[in-house]
Amino acid sequence: MEDIVFEVFMSALPVFFQREIQNITDNVSERNLCGRLLHYIERELEKTELSHYHVDNEYNRKQGGQVKTIINKEEVVVTITCDLLIHSRGEVVQHDNLLALEMKKSTARETEKQSDKRSLCALTAIPYERVWSFGGIVHPEHVCGYKVGIYMEINRQEHNCYYERYRHGELLYSWTENF
Repeated sequence: MEDIVFEVFMSALPVFFQREIQNITDNVSERNLCGRLLHYIERELEKTELSHYHVDNEYNRKQGGQVKTIINKEEVVVTITCDLLIHSRGEVVQHDNLLALEMKKSTARETEKQSDKRSLCALTAIPYERVWSFGGIVHPEHVCGYKVGIYMEINRQEHNCYYERYRHGELLYSWTENF
């Protein structure tokens, strides 16, 4: 499942950059760019067996309408609104959370970039007893267990994008691609 989710993301990128280059060079907001990327990811997701999943941006609710929270490495509960998610909106308890993406422009403050990276570590962390109740069959108190975490930093001046891929609460690897 993790491989399919990552392939969906990677397949959406070329079309996103081709069609949204004007928005990127015009310096439109990250929120707008995430909303545009959402459409290209949805199109790719529809081609897979995961087509029943949802792609949402600025999503901050969990099952029951409560605000999403994570537990960070300092074990502090923090509310979270992720830039873009692929998830089942609670319909598939065991595999609800597939992709969490945080997007920044290269001109963003370093503190904001680091905050997003810490969030991705928490969002992709392996569920554990204090988060999941009743052996993982009931929705968790805090959000975690995303299969794929992506940090995406767009540099409009250099026409490239820096990425970091997170899994199991850790940075897996990073890369840069031109657009």
